[in-house]
Amino acid sequence: MQFIRDLRNPDSELSRTLNNLYDGVYVVDTTRTILFWNKAAEAMTGYSAAEVVGKSCKDDILNHIDENGILMCRSSCPIVKAIACAGTSIAKVYPKSKSGKRFPVETHVSTVMDDNGAVVAAIEVFRDISHQEEYRIIQEKFNGIIRKYVSTATYSDIQSRIAGNTPAGQTRILDLSVLYLDVVNFTGFAEKNSADATVRLLNDLFGICDVITRECFGDIDKFIGDAIMAVFVDANDAVRSAIKILETGIPELNKIREENNESCIAIRIGINSGLVLQGDVGTIDRKDLTVIGDTVNTAARIEKSSIPNRLMISEATLARLDEELHQLFVFHHEVELKGKSEPMKLFILQM
Repeated sequence: MQFIRDLRNPDSELSRTLNNLYDGVYVVDTTRTILFWNKAAEAMTGYSAAEVVGKSCKDDILNHIDENGILMCRSSCPIVKAIACAGTSIAKVYPKSKSGKRFPVETHVSTVMDDNGAVVAAIEVFRDISHQEEYRIIQEKFNGIIRKYVSTATYSDIQSRIAGNTPAGQTRILDLSVLYLDVVNFTGFAEKNSADATVRLLNDLFGICDVITRECFGDIDKFIGDAIMAVFVDANDAVRSAIKILETGIPELNKIREENNESCIAIRIGINSGLVLQGDVGTIDRKDLTVIGDTVNTAARIEKSSIPNRLMISEATLARLDEELHQLFVFHHEVELKGKSEPMKLFILQM
């Protein structure tokens, strides 16, 4: 076949073209005997053409493994797959160079057929993707770090903007439930304890609240000193999150603090529901994706009106609750809020 003859002739146009490619290229026959090995393959693997041509690629040459560390040369070899289906095969694999070091490559295999449609050879083109892998690992580590400092909504919005799905600076009006939580008499605690102890308390509390908020499908929008502001699409999730923090999170935290001879803490929680404006707020150099509006301000005021280690909600939140949760609340008191023509009714979780 002319194709095979041209491969074996180093002066043929085909051989010269393949040797000038940036990607590694080698050609095997149907028994996987190597017929051609280009210059880029030599540079990437350390094996010269003279060392490998005439040998089988499964004879301790490259020894590809997949992403799970499984040796592919005797089982799921991309070349074998391509030859078997007389088609193509694409895979990410880790060949071993002559020096013994493995490196990641993206490999594409295509078959060559004779005039009768029978497969006579397979061409594997492979590209070293070490830099891409390094970038991917760094990016994943970076993402992991960033997610500790921004809300899930902000992180998702950034990803959407990078993908070009969301225009920068776009604002939205959303119907959300806003939860505010803070530590009772935090100023007094900070005055009596060291800076390290104060920060440790907040990190322990915020860690518990973050886990529970996520479990209940919420998102911590921001940390404000000793306070947390979280948002939920469903008021029921907001209330379940608050109940779990009060009934499980805080008792567990205080149990550990008592065991360490540290003082227990109390918190207040308030929830309000309604329309909020979500958008970028800040300066040209730094912005936060956050929610603002009367609903948010009222949630903060409800929290300040609450009782230590109790949950208080607005009538707007109560109206959004399923019957199961609705019946857990009773009217507590009315509060006059600046800018409101009518007093706001507040409801408290029965203990």
